[in-house]
Amino acid sequence: MQAWIAAAAERIAARAEQELERFVAVSSPSGDVTGADEAFAVAQSLAPDAALAERSPCSSVDHADDLILTLRGSGSARVLLLGHVDTVHSHEDHRALERDGETLVGSGTVDMKAGDVLALGVLRELALRTEHFEQIALLLVCDEEWRVGDFVHTKRFAGWDACLCFEGGELTPDGEEAVVVRRKAAGTLRVLAHGRSAHSGSAPDKGANALLALASAAQAVAARHDPAGPAHLTAVPTVVQSGEAFNVVPAAGELLCDLRADELETFDTVLAGLPDAVDGVRLESDLLRRWPGMDSSGRTAALLEDAGGRLGRRIVGTARGGASDASYMAPVIAITIDGLGPRGGGAHTPHEYVVADSLRTRAEVALAIVDAVLA
Repeated sequence: MQAWIAAAAERIAARAEQELERFVAVSSPSGDVTGADEAFAVAQSLAPDAALAERSPCSSVDHADDLILTLRGSGSARVLLLGHVDTVHSHEDHRALERDGETLVGSGTVDMKAGDVLALGVLRELALRTEHFEQIALLLVCDEEWRVGDFVHTKRFAGWDACLCFEGGELTPDGEEAVVVRRKAAGTLRVLAHGRSAHSGSAPDKGANALLALASAAQAVAARHDPAGPAHLTAVPTVVQSGEAFNVVPAAGELLCDLRADELETFDTVLAGLPDAVDGVRLESDLLRRWPGMDSSGRTAALLEDAGGRLGRRIVGTARGGASDASYMAPVIAITIDGLGPRGGGAHTPHEYVVADSLRTRAEVALAIVDAVLA
C-alpha cells in the first residue's frame, strides 16, 4: 500500500467513530428541514477550513437546501464526492449510535452517514494535496431516500472526471474489496382505486370494493416478477391501504409496488399491463418515480486495477440492486463508482449498523481510487 494512502486512512479512521456519533445523533428523516439543516451543520464543522460551503436548492420541494463543499486547487482534475444525510427513520424510531462488539449500531449508519464521514475525511486529506486537482466537490443531499422528481444537480457536474459515491461498501464472496459499478433502474408504481361504498352487511353488492380491485392489481404486478428474465425485472407489491370501517365496503385505496430492472423502459410494460377497472372499480395507475440504472463497469475497469495496485489488494467492480444518486451522474460522468462507504447491514431497519474496523479499510479503498483518478 502506498504510504500516503495508509497514513491518510489512519487519520480518517482515528476520527471516524466520534464523527459518526455526531452525525447519527441528528435525526434527519427525508423531508425534515430542521434535521437536514442540523446534519449539514455537522458536515460543515468536519470539513477542511479551505472548503467553500454553498447551499443549493434541493431536487424535492419543501426540503432544506442541499450542501456543496468545494476545494479548489492548481491542477486539472475535477472530482465529485457524493452522499446524502436523510434517512428513512422517523423521529420516534430514531436510535442514537452505540457500539455492540465490533459493530456500530444506529439510525442511518450504513445508509449512509458513515459514508458521509469517510467522504469528509477524504475531503480533508485532499485539502493537503491541492496541486493534484482543479476542483473537488462534496455534494450532500437531503432527499435521496424518497425523491420522486429528477436530480437537479446533474447538469452542474456534467463532464467532470469522476463521481465517487459513498453508499455502503461490501466484500466479494472471496473476501476482496468491492465497489458498485452497476445498479438497476428503480421505480415506484402507484395504483389508486375509485370504488363505491355500501354497508357490508345489509347491502354489500351495492358497493364496488376498492380493496379487492387493488388485490387484483397487486397480483397483476406480481405476475410480471421475473428476476432471471432478460430484463431482470423484480416487481413486488409492498404497501396497500384501503377501507375505514370493518362494516363498510371500501370505496377507495392505494397500492404501492417496488419495481427494479436493467432499463427504465421495462416499467412501462408493467404499467401497460394493469387493468383500468375491476368489477366496477376504476383504477388509476402511474409511476411516482423513475430512478435510472447505471453501468460504468467497462469504463472503470482499468481505473480499479490501477487503484488496486496503489492499495496493495484488488478492488472488484460489482452490481447492486438498490437505487443511488450515482445512477443520475453515470450518464454524464464516465467514471462513476459507488459503494465506497464502510461495510455494514440492516439498512432501513432498527438494527442498522456498520462494521467498525471497515471505517479504516474502506477509507483506504476510497483514497486509492481518488489517487488513481487524480493520476
